[in-house]
Amino acid sequence: MTQTVPQRRPSVLWIVRHGESAGNVARMAADAAGAHRIDLTERDVDVPLSSRGEEQAAALGRWFAQAQADARPEVMLSSPYARAQATARLFRQAGGCPADEPICVDERLREKEFGVLDGLTGSGITALAPEQAAFRRLLGKFYHRPPGGESWCDVIFRLRSVMDTVALHHPGQRVMIVAHQVVVLCLRYVIEGLSEEEILAIDRAGDVANCSVTEYRYDPAHGRGGGLVLARYNESAPVEASPVAVTDAPDRMAGVSA
Repeated sequence: MTQTVPQRRPSVLWIVRHGESAGNVARMAADAAGAHRIDLTERDVDVPLSSRGEEQAAALGRWFAQAQADARPEVMLSSPYARAQATARLFRQAGGCPADEPICVDERLREKEFGVLDGLTGSGITALAPEQAAFRRLLGKFYHRPPGGESWCDVIFRLRSVMDTVALHHPGQRVMIVAHQVVVLCLRYVIEGLSEEEILAIDRAGDVANCSVTEYRYDPAHGRGGGLVLARYNESAPVEASPVAVTDAPDRMAGVSA
């Protein structure tokens, strides 16, 4: 007799990068000016959305609101960073999920921490932290951990725990995660079982757009006992369908994807 394996994954998982932030805008300005530091004084966790980022989040919510009720999130998880929480709230206000759906903040979904390189542009790292620039060239961004910061491996370690929690508490449910570019990429690494070379090739191919959607759907025939299968990656159609511009600038951090 064939035994039915219980579903241990969400039925749908959406991973969304936050809307354009003040950090994105300041980062672009710093790069254009050839500056070594990004002109922001608040903690990264407190950096808000730009006005365009707010419009992007609302556009994403309106796009989901047009779908059937059973095609919208029933669980909302967010990074604790202000720009991610604001994206989730504006998404909800625009009808992307039920108005009474709580937004559950999970610290494990936070931005990658850059330690002593916080707020430096790529040229700033080379000029002001040449030893760290050399270490990063030697180790690569996947393994390089700046003092006080994290490597991609560190982020992956905490995201494995997130996925275990999602599997335990939300099997068969429709789940949306609102977080950051590195989180989107590292979740792909975890869910799809990618190699270092594969995920870095995806990263090199282009930045994750603000308020873009990466979607997985549960397939009972995938792997042993079923699993999540990538349906779309970095899909910016919800924002493209609105008057607001699509943006994909790196965040305020250190000359790397953020």
